[in-house]
Amino acid sequence: MKSRRRYLDLGLLPVLLIVTALVSLTAGEIRAASETADKPTTGNRESTVLITGANRGIGLALANHFHQQGFAVIGTARKPDEALALKATGVEILQLDITDPASVASLKSELQGRPLDILLNNAGIGGHSTPELKDLDIERLKDTFDVNSLGALRVIQALIPNMRMGTRRIVASMSSRMGSIEQNTGGAIGYRASKSALNSINKSLSSEFSKEDFVFVVLHPGWVRTDMTNERATYSTDESAQQLFKVITALSTRDNGRFYDLHGKSIAW
Repeated sequence: MKSRRRYLDLGLLPVLLIVTALVSLTAGEIRAASETADKPTTGNRESTVLITGANRGIGLALANHFHQQGFAVIGTARKPDEALALKATGVEILQLDITDPASVASLKSELQGRPLDILLNNAGIGGHSTPELKDLDIERLKDTFDVNSLGALRVIQALIPNMRMGTRRIVASMSSRMGSIEQNTGGAIGYRASKSALNSINKSLSSEFSKEDFVFVVLHPGWVRTDMTNERATYSTDESAQQLFKVITALSTRDNGRFYDLHGKSIAW
């Protein structure tokens, strides 16, 4: 009986080895599938997001967060050599001054033939402002509009061909609740007007490109602690970026032409 039991055990050994190997192989495939699923993809490639003004503040936090979540990130900066914090994130960095048509044209040439899935127009300035209207230098407000309104339009115009090659086709521009006409409480005339203009531009484009399944939205990042605000602001740049990421990545064609805050709540125009 003992010799027969040994014979049976030996006979089962190859079967056990095969079963063990199959289980191990299946587990490996499951792990590989899970790792692949964690990366946002469009077809057979990673989703690509381009973020302007990514060298500091909210732009830097967004670049870092998208990168950590598996996106291919292109961050732009006016002076890439000085964008040390952006370099530390490991994302691709390209030069861009959104007020310089030649710089925008150079970016367009650099990205020719490359699909973009998400464009985040983040670059912006607070601009000139005064407590009293009589002290306002209206000529200086041209710079505010050139950056906050026309700068974003230049980038959108240049990169529409790349966005057409992508699948998400999301264009999100960083506005502000201060750009809402209905909620305007006065002050910061130039900044408010430049953001209202940005909102209007995006609303127009949302209609013009709706048949191509583009999604144009403007976003309010919250009161964030940046160079433009102060330490009393509500959110850190990382906190704002995390919430904005959730809103942006959840957008669909149903959201085209909308104005949202960082929690996905609609803001009156």
